[in-house]
Amino acid sequence: MDFLQLLSCACIVFTLGMFSTGLTDLKKMRASQSAENVQFLPFLTTCLNNLGWLYYGTLKKDGTLVFVNATGSLLQIVFILFYLYYTKERKKSWMQTVVMVCVLFLGRAYFSVAVHEGDAQLAQLGLVCSIFTVSMYLSPLADLLEIIRTRSVERLSFPLTVATFLTSASWTLYGLQLQDFYIMVPNTPGIITSLIRFFLFWNFSPVRQDKPSYKLIQI
Repeated sequence: MDFLQLLSCACIVFTLGMFSTGLTDLKKMRASQSAENVQFLPFLTTCLNNLGWLYYGTLKKDGTLVFVNATGSLLQIVFILFYLYYTKERKKSWMQTVVMVCVLFLGRAYFSVAVHEGDAQLAQLGLVCSIFTVSMYLSPLADLLEIIRTRSVERLSFPLTVATFLTSASWTLYGLQLQDFYIMVPNTPGIITSLIRFFLFWNFSPVRQDKPSYKLIQI
């Protein structure tokens, strides 16, 4: 197995592991028969991100991108359906879902009709996917500032931080190996934000470890 194949396997394993953390919310909804205290927008944005990269992987004929993001899209759709079933705010959630579907159709129409096939189409789609991925990685920065203010890491998940770091690092190396900056660059912020989280865990975790001070993932 060469280095690229090894990176491909790492990307698949680590990314699917990160996606599976959503099973915690699914289990919580089933147990409580409610979607209370479960955030809906991360499901939508992750699904939109997966579908964008799935399209990019299809155009690029990259099997790793296609497999990971097809699986991720299906998982996110399952999470969305569960949320829509259990939530009390169905109207708002359905409207947000409709907006996402409209964005997908408009995006697909633009890249299929307005942009010529080939390198230009791949470059524009890669740029859009990259910007969206970077915005997803940077969106929790406000929470990190709040954690610094309160000096408490209870709202952070240490296993999810580890999964995010390994996923971002593997995709960054994969993109570097392929010399595809649209894959490499947007995953770099994931490494940086994960390292910031690790520092917060190290700095704000209590000396006594009778009880974890951070949020655990339960599956």
